Amino acid sequence: MLKHIPNALTILRFLLIPIIILACAQNNYIVAIIFLSVSGLTDILDGTIARKFNLISDFGKLMDPLADKATQISLLTTLFVKGIIPIWILVIVVLKEFCMVSGASFLYGKELVVSSKWYGKLATVLFYVAMVVSLLLQQIEPVIERDITAIVKVNNIIYYLAVITTIVSLILYVKAFYVQGYLKKNNE
Repeated sequence: MLKHIPNALTILRFLLIPIIILACAQNNYIVAIIFLSVSGLTDILDGTIARKFNLISDFGKLMDPLADKATQISLLTTLFVKGIIPIWILVIVVLKEFCMVSGASFLYGKELVVSSKWYGKLATVLFYVAMVVSLLLQQIEPVIERDITAIVKVNNIIYYLAVITTIVSLILYVKAFYVQGYLKKNNE
């Protein structure tokens, strides 16, 4: 039973995506934040359980990062459609993820694996923080009668940091792929 918990949590994250998007589309930003937070917690929990009890599976290796990417891109797309973020943020994230998936597909079966690193996780965390702040701003802006320009500026800075970290992480992942391939080629 325990061996299925990490994969069940990963599947749960996929099931939460439409709930998060629907809540956001209906301007239920607090509900979207709650389910996005549950999604983030299940991500941490499934990885922790899988590593602690040695329950790492091929399914989890593939689907866990896919659940993260699907959640992030789905919510960023929704935020763009609602006019909350500019398209260039979404484009950079989609291009980075396309490059990562393409690179992983190319390397599949070549015994070259670059697992997630701290810089990739940092980019994801920064995007999640920025998205949560965006949702909170959408929730509170209509009801408070104060100027929230400073909060919006801070949120924009978080997005900029997330984008920069995303670009840097892509470069570092490409470098790691290259170094691994180079070392493998020279050791054969």
